[in-house]
Amino acid sequence: MILHARWQGAHCDNRPTLVWLHGFLGNGQEWQPIQDLFSGWPQLSVDLPGHGGSRAQRVEGFAELSARLGATLQSHRVKRYWLIGYSLGGRVALYHACRSADASLAGVIIEGAHFGLATAAERAKRLASDRHWAARFRQQPLVETLEQWYRQPVFADLNQTQRAALIALRADNDPQALAAMLLSTSLARQPYLLPESQRLARLHSLCGEYDLKFQRLAARSGAPLTLIPAAGHNAHRASPQAFAAALMQKITA
Repeated sequence: MILHARWQGAHCDNRPTLVWLHGFLGNGQEWQPIQDLFSGWPQLSVDLPGHGGSRAQRVEGFAELSARLGATLQSHRVKRYWLIGYSLGGRVALYHACRSADASLAGVIIEGAHFGLATAAERAKRLASDRHWAARFRQQPLVETLEQWYRQPVFADLNQTQRAALIALRADNDPQALAAMLLSTSLARQPYLLPESQRLARLHSLCGEYDLKFQRLAARSGAPLTLIPAAGHNAHRASPQAFAAALMQKITA
């Protein structure tokens, strides 16, 4: 099975394909303001299971999801590529790079992505939290759950107007599909990828200047870290021009 994905540009022998992986609640279309600045590059926007054109799909965990990503790349005849992932998409990119990718992977760019939890106690705590959120998605009106979701500390930089815009953007999601995806790709179920990621040849982190939690996590990896000014956890949405400039610098270095 392959994931729904949208191709842009022509296949190109001298430029790798930019493969975009969105975050939880998003879809591949949300990268478009950034993608418009890379019009000369072949690009593939992937919808993760439970989201966008892949909302009817379910996966059991990261291994199955990584296999579907690999099949999707193959179906689009992607030969050499960069993985660019935000939040959940960044965690998927890390897993694929560490466990599934071959020499066709040019490198990985992650934005606000976690390397995994090192202890059983941390994983148990996170699983309990994600089960609680999954119950909210299943049982409450979606707009109510989204209002609570975007009140979490990681989104503290959002003002009320920005929060309302995100809630309106996400309100057409399927809450049952979201709950299923939240549990199957819980951080509690993700392997601890920090040691493996430190062996990746080309890994870069982009992080909003206000996103202190993920700055600290990125710094632990030892990979190059670029701060995006005037941005929090969702830096590519808050500062698309600065994000695109930093990204261009990484993939052309």
